Amino acid sequence: MTIEHLVTHSGGFHADEVFSSVILTRLYPSAKLVRSRAPQWITPGPDRVIYDVGGAYDAEAGIFDHHQRGAPLRPDGQPYSSFGLIWHHFGRAYLEASNVPAEDVEALHASFDASFVVPVDLVDNGAVSLSEAGPLASMTLPGLIETLKPVFDSTDPAAEEAGFYLALSIARSFVEARVANSAAKRRAEAVVHQAIVAAGADRILELPRGMPFRPAIVKAGADHLLFVVHPRQQDWCVTGIRQSDEGFAQRADLPAAWAGLIGEALELACGVQGASFCHNARFIAAATTREAALAMATLAVAEALALQA
Repeated sequence: MTIEHLVTHSGGFHADEVFSSVILTRLYPSAKLVRSRAPQWITPGPDRVIYDVGGAYDAEAGIFDHHQRGAPLRPDGQPYSSFGLIWHHFGRAYLEASNVPAEDVEALHASFDASFVVPVDLVDNGAVSLSEAGPLASMTLPGLIETLKPVFDSTDPAAEEAGFYLALSIARSFVEARVANSAAKRRAEAVVHQAIVAAGADRILELPRGMPFRPAIVKAGADHLLFVVHPRQQDWCVTGIRQSDEGFAQRADLPAAWAGLIGEALELACGVQGASFCHNARFIAAATTREAALAMATLAVAEALALQA
């Protein structure tokens, strides 16, 4: 079966069919995207995928709507939008086409669904209101997609199509970046795990470059680690490890005497030549050399353990 047409509804657009279009146009780049409610287009056929329109959900027939009675639900009872249905059936192929390693596809498919797709599904079905995001409501992805619709009194007959394709371009950037970042986190996890093994019982974790490290530390159960040291473009960083994904509390703060200092003032305060910066919130510091960064981390560990004693 050759897919020649990707069919969704005309008129006002929403995040679910825009993001669905991102997935499908990646998989079927030569297919024509058709926005129509005409019966000849929203009737299933072997040459098309129909989504967010048509009044039926039949994966074998290639139609993925969610507005009809008896609309599909997730195993946990939450409603699908067209995005959820398209991701469920085409998401793994999208990840493969995006060069995600085969061994990571299943995990990334599930994590992207939970963190990116489900919120769009819930908002589109009215199961969650954007107002629940409070003052950030207009900054959510569904809210931002809405702002790309033409104004109500536009007389430009091409405004709706232009808005849709602008939204599609922006949505594509977000999806591609999110997938790339998720894949990178998987790669980082392997590097961090190796570094944890090498560190043993040491309280300081040294990494070959800056990368996401907390998920691998938590997964490894490395509760003894207090600080991470790694090179940056022109210097070295000493970074604290957050206690949880929410908030900014660290397992251990850098010494209070270093807070907000730079250059010679910081060198004098900590006694380490090459110490160059300490954030006033005491979660990150910098040094000009690896040796200086490790010395600062060692001093920070000693103070943290003394305070805990």
